[in-house]
Amino acid sequence: MLETSVRLLRLLSLLQARPDWSGAELADRLGVTTRTVRNDVERLRILGYEIHSTTGTAGGYRLGAGKALPPLILDDEEAVAVAVSLHAAAGGTVTGIEETSLRALTKLRQLLPSRLRGRIDALREATVSVPGRVPTVDAGTLAVIAAAVRDRERLRFDYRGHDGEESVRTVEPHRLVHTGRRWYLLAWDDERGDWRTFRADRVRPRTPNGPRFAPRPLPDGDAAAHVLRGAGSAALRYPARVRLHAPLEVIAERLTPAAGLLRAADGADGADGEGGEGGCLLETGADSLHDLAAFLGSLDVPFTVLDPPELRALLRTLATRYAEAAGPASG
Repeated sequence: MLETSVRLLRLLSLLQARPDWSGAELADRLGVTTRTVRNDVERLRILGYEIHSTTGTAGGYRLGAGKALPPLILDDEEAVAVAVSLHAAAGGTVTGIEETSLRALTKLRQLLPSRLRGRIDALREATVSVPGRVPTVDAGTLAVIAAAVRDRERLRFDYRGHDGEESVRTVEPHRLVHTGRRWYLLAWDDERGDWRTFRADRVRPRTPNGPRFAPRPLPDGDAAAHVLRGAGSAALRYPARVRLHAPLEVIAERLTPAAGLLRAADGADGADGEGGEGGCLLETGADSLHDLAAFLGSLDVPFTVLDPPELRALLRTLATRYAEAAGPASG
């Protein structure tokens, strides 16, 4: 029979591995009697673990959430996954968690066996973070928005638009969407009577929240696609619709989901006259027309801008400027 301390750790590991266990299953895994399992469960409760138990033929044990965070037992792959996530969070897009993530990563690294510590150190040494201009979001703001989504409470907040204009909005929050670079709130705007997408870094919540609401279905049922498409949204100053003259599968390999909504072209968007068979449509956008033009040029495929007209005008200007810079063709 295993020593009590070792057995308790194994019991805790089993309880963390899946939601429900019968006493007989735990006893079989540990090689002890069900009475010993009951005694060990009581020991874990004394140590601060909240373990729920039920009696009868369908009875068993379930690990619950206690008032404080007790020690966790992670297997090798789980420990590496947590360490990688903390490393990414330390340089992420949420304000205020960088230092906390580094402290947690330091504590975890000290407890890792050398074989795992080497994997984490190799990742850290081989990884270079590229500094960007993406604004970060206050962690408290995300928590307030998430709670309003969960509790289905109307959310009131001050919002700064892309033009710098301030407004007070009252919305029914539906989902938080993270594109990898930015956080967005998808919500039903009562005043405008339509779905709107708000950049979370421009939101300043007002408390308390408003009354509860009955959630309404999204038109297409997909919050992420709705945000990426920017339908009815003021999140991006220049939403754009572009026909890319290349197969969908080729473009899909070059773009991340944050780039926009990519889909196969159909006849309604000029599939027959604007690029031929195999083209695709990209619904994207940016706060700068020059950034948008540079992004489309970086795809290295022919394209046609369907919207907005301002982007078409800029491309004509750039085409003239580049042609003059290249000089006359030789020969």
